[in-house]
Amino acid sequence: MSNICIIPARGNSKRIKNKNIRLFNNKPMISFAIEAAFKSNLFDHIIVSTDNNEIAKIAEEFNAELPFIRPDYLSDDHTNTQAVIKHGIYQCENLGWDFNFVCCIYPCVPLINSSDLKTSFDIATISKNSFIFPIAEISSNPQRSLGIKQNGEIFSLFPDYEKMRTQDLKKGFFDAGQFYWGHKELWKNSKSIHNNAKGLIIPKWRAIDIDSEDDWIMAELMYNIQDKRGEIGKF
Repeated sequence: MSNICIIPARGNSKRIKNKNIRLFNNKPMISFAIEAAFKSNLFDHIIVSTDNNEIAKIAEEFNAELPFIRPDYLSDDHTNTQAVIKHGIYQCENLGWDFNFVCCIYPCVPLINSSDLKTSFDIATISKNSFIFPIAEISSNPQRSLGIKQNGEIFSLFPDYEKMRTQDLKKGFFDAGQFYWGHKELWKNSKSIHNNAKGLIIPKWRAIDIDSEDDWIMAELMYNIQDKRGEIGKF
């Protein structure tokens, strides 16, 4: 069974400048995604989809493939992941490549675990009509969420649950933002990832979405703590 990995990494990131290739623990950020893909031994091709020459150069240094350049119309702030992966699938099919499953790995995932890629792929092979991706439990129950008015007044967003015991509330989970497995036909035809999926629960400390400098600092702290414990090398 043939699989490909597509890592979507556009240039000109807005919230953190050059996020995809900025050094994290002395390595370009995108290298962690590429290395995890190689370590999993699941892929016939590991591809970076980018519109940026500098990203392309660094990706090639880590042995990723760049068989096509992502067009400008798929490189703006409004393009969603599915559109980019679908484009990559069609480009690879035009090259005559034969494959079944496609894994999108985001480029900023220094805490990714290659064993999660393997476990998720096992689920994907028996759940061809579902995407598979890692999720983590929300620390505070979402049904106890609070809102704040312009005058500073606090109110309950879900007042029906305000007096319920915490242990009686349903657990909430969030998308870890690391990767998505799916059969290539599912990528082509599905309108939604989150509403057509199964989740793999991972520890919360490995589910840091790096969108700000605070997130970056937290991710580096967690990476270095686990590295000292010898955990990073096991991934």
